[in-house]
Amino acid sequence: MMIAGGGTGGHLFPGLALAEEFKRRDSAAEIVFVGTEHGIEARIIPREGYPIKFLRAEGIVGKSFVKKVSGIVKLVLSFFDARSILNSVRPDIVIGVGGYASGALVLIADLKSIPTMIHEQNSVPGLTNRILGKFVKSICVTYHESLSSFPMSKTFLTGNPIRPRILTGDREAACRLFSLNKDLFTVFVFGGSSGARAINRAMVDALNHLSDIRGDIQFLHQTGDRDFEGIRESYRKAGMSGTVAPFIYQMSEAYAAADIVISRAGATTLAELTALGKPAVLVPYPYAAGRHQEFNAMKLREMGAAMVMPEGDLKGETLAATIRELYQNSGLRAEMKTASKGLGRPDACSRIVDIAMSLVKKV
Repeated sequence: MMIAGGGTGGHLFPGLALAEEFKRRDSAAEIVFVGTEHGIEARIIPREGYPIKFLRAEGIVGKSFVKKVSGIVKLVLSFFDARSILNSVRPDIVIGVGGYASGALVLIADLKSIPTMIHEQNSVPGLTNRILGKFVKSICVTYHESLSSFPMSKTFLTGNPIRPRILTGDREAACRLFSLNKDLFTVFVFGGSSGARAINRAMVDALNHLSDIRGDIQFLHQTGDRDFEGIRESYRKAGMSGTVAPFIYQMSEAYAAADIVISRAGATTLAELTALGKPAVLVPYPYAAGRHQEFNAMKLREMGAAMVMPEGDLKGETLAATIRELYQNSGLRAEMKTASKGLGRPDACSRIVDIAMSLVKKV
């Protein structure tokens, strides 16, 4: 099996979930990832124990003229890289999970008559998947709104795959891992795999408005590399309990420790939140392609599963007020948890792998 894509955790982690399901069904299955050397996959995939091959590719949409030219050159080169990778590995199926790293590989695989499929995580499909949808054998989508973007005869509404381990975290063990107090109300803050400066800054300001309850709450905050030192110092100065880290690999434990989550609204994050039923405060990334994070978040808000704070309105005082409301109102948290779980699709991974295996059997 070959899984192509990455660049961000939102594209990569669904691919890892699929890899784990393939391995669960057949421990002898060989799974190879394909991505780029500058994407998150370059450090995550080796840590997970899978081989990874790299091709030259980078984004074009929303880039400067110089970056567009560079991106076009690398796009051309990526087709040569893709052909070389496919000739050396000869996979039974190629699955694209989004991002520019998947485009050339999936397309060349289709031209070589290798079974191909893609998964679209967002309610608004990205450019790469919209193009690939015309060629691949099957398409799996997370949201009903995506169905109209692809040929109906080969498109399946499956949900977004999540890693099974996400569902198995234990709060007491998680609190030990992160040096947290299991009896305190815990706020898990993260802005995606690279952090989010807007969320980080608002959270630092919010600490100033929560001093009266600092003995009752604690924080687990993933900052990203660039803001780590400054954010950690801010928590120390505010006298707030918790753990601050540049990146958290043990996401199942982080979720297990959390009473509420403050995060971006990427599709993978939302799939994990709804599978677990975690009350959330969502801050959609305003520059996401097609405003897909905004649409993703609004869907959860409409169902009562999350609160949404647009980045333009994000201020420490209002964020602190929201945290305080959720801390004080256990009934509201319970309602959000029920609504969130109603949206979750914990069986998405199994359904997608079923479709993939049916394509392999047809060859």
